[in-house]
Amino acid sequence: MLPAMRWGDDAMKISCVILTMGNRVTELNRAVESALTQVDGDVEVVIIGNGADVPELAATPPPGSAATVKTVRLTHNAGIPEGRNRGVQECSGDVVLFLDDDGWYATDKVASHVRDRFAAEPDLAVLSFRVMDPDGKVVQRRHVPRLRAGDPERSSPVTTFLGGACAIRRSAYLQVGGLPEKFFYAHEETDLAWRLLGEDYRIEYDAEPVMYHPLVLPSRHADFYRLNARNRVWLARRNLPWALAALYLLDWVVLTLVRERSSMALKAWFRGFAEGLREPAGERRPMTWKTAWRMFRLGRPPIV
Repeated sequence: MLPAMRWGDDAMKISCVILTMGNRVTELNRAVESALTQVDGDVEVVIIGNGADVPELAATPPPGSAATVKTVRLTHNAGIPEGRNRGVQECSGDVVLFLDDDGWYATDKVASHVRDRFAAEPDLAVLSFRVMDPDGKVVQRRHVPRLRAGDPERSSPVTTFLGGACAIRRSAYLQVGGLPEKFFYAHEETDLAWRLLGEDYRIEYDAEPVMYHPLVLPSRHADFYRLNARNRVWLARRNLPWALAALYLLDWVVLTLVRERSSMALKAWFRGFAEGLREPAGERRPMTWKTAWRMFRLGRPPIV
């Protein structure tokens, strides 16, 4: 086991990667400010303009703080996975926070909490934060990354995480190759999570650190259904033994038919499903049956 490190050791630096399309200046300013003002944080903030210029911001590091802000502009909208991968490349932190540009931290103690957890637990790869609607103070079920999501205030080991509200050990992230850039949007976190579990790392839903985020539906994105289905197929093809891949995809076909009532949504979903079968999925590294059994024991078998 690696020795635990406390703040003051050079090895425990915190970075925060924020993607933006440059069209939410007020929200981005709030997000950056919430990262820069973390108590004893000295957070390195890296803002990635995903095919857009990063707007001029009012948020600056507090006086006396070693926090910094760095901006990088990508030439085109490369998608969430590639944008975050670029952010990780540009930052120097041992732990990287991913924060949505329209989200913000509920308290100024998130960085210190994250530092303590990662310093004391060298096998911890990811902390997934609790996400709350700032107005109604409610948590959407989909923001609790486990099947039994009824109590969002209960922390637990999990097998996936929320990409816009998390902290990741950078060395583990790089070890398994980062996020799959071909995915563009949807299920890229699960792909990374499964590969981390295969390397015996732990992933935890931690209810203590809270990120505020407005109540929005992912289906607002034009390509939500197509990319959701395509990437599920790619996820299975890349990561699961073929027997489990077949069960996983069959389960999601049935679940989609049961849940979805819109004929347009179903057409888009099955179009994406066919695309996932037809198009290259990227490197295939199927998990071991030992890893699959570990996921069963964690309450989220890789068939649902």
